[in-house]
Amino acid sequence: MNSAKSANPAQDAGAAAGEQRPLRLGTRRSKLAMAQSGHVADAVRALTGRPVELVEITTYGDVSRENLAQIGGTGVFVTALRDALLRDEVDFAVHSLKDLPTAQPAELVIAAMPRREDPRDVLVARDGLTFEQLPDGARVGTGSPRRMAQLNHYARQLGKSIETVAIRGNVDTRIGYVRDGELDAVVLAAAGLNRIGRSAEATDHLSVDNVLPAPGQGALAIECTAANADLAATLAQLDDPHTRAAVTAERSLLAALEAGCSAPVGALADLLPHGDGGDVTEMRLRGVVGTTDGSTLVQLSTTGPVPQSYDEAMALGRELADEMLAKGAAGLMGERAL
Repeated sequence: MNSAKSANPAQDAGAAAGEQRPLRLGTRRSKLAMAQSGHVADAVRALTGRPVELVEITTYGDVSRENLAQIGGTGVFVTALRDALLRDEVDFAVHSLKDLPTAQPAELVIAAMPRREDPRDVLVARDGLTFEQLPDGARVGTGSPRRMAQLNHYARQLGKSIETVAIRGNVDTRIGYVRDGELDAVVLAAAGLNRIGRSAEATDHLSVDNVLPAPGQGALAIECTAANADLAATLAQLDDPHTRAAVTAERSLLAALEAGCSAPVGALADLLPHGDGGDVTEMRLRGVVGTTDGSTLVQLSTTGPVPQSYDEAMALGRELADEMLAKGAAGLMGERAL
């Protein structure tokens, strides 16, 4: 079929110039980031018909060995990628959404949030153990205060204690602590293991009833400059509306708590089917804040109609945050107003 205008504005721009310049995708260098970005690159190639090249960028969070809370947590894996966008060194970038600060720069736009992967945390333990099978006093590695708070609380509920050990590093490094016998287990994001084809190494998928994930966990953000409206419109075709509504509510909760991405805050928005027809009509947002030793948690939830707009999703998150703050959540967070 002949048409005066293609459905792909980004491709048109290249064709008008008489060339198909590769789109430059900015990505962190880790194996996981490269896998995530590779999936997005494949989708963009299929969408636009243009080649896509990965541009590897080292972020401060990749080179620093300090605890994330000590180096600021929020944005340490993101700033270098955003700087590359603003300097026109890359056309778009792929982030793990949970790494993004909740405040969005006016010069940049999150053009798409593809369908979310499994948001849960998983355990990788010696001898194939589940969390409930871990011995009393087991050493469990994680760099996340959110995970520490909930894992310690979960252990208390099971009548035992664990020692949470702060660790950093990529998937191989973290699992290596278990393989080498330094730790009894480590906790990772299910989405990460799934994306690099290593989901079989998980010995336990932690129920969100016991351990809520980080806001936005399992979701990706595809970002470009606001000025590149044609590319933004093309990338928007990869957006999943249900994922965007859910993670917007979760991140609104995080922002309203004035907490950074390394604060001990968990959140998950579930889409709830109504009746036998399976139509999704409601969203349940759950949130948790706790002390890292697990001695005190504030856990609440709220349910409302599935948000039909950004403002409605934001309102759902703020509503739950207000309730949590009224229950004392502010006093349980070691990091505020970043």
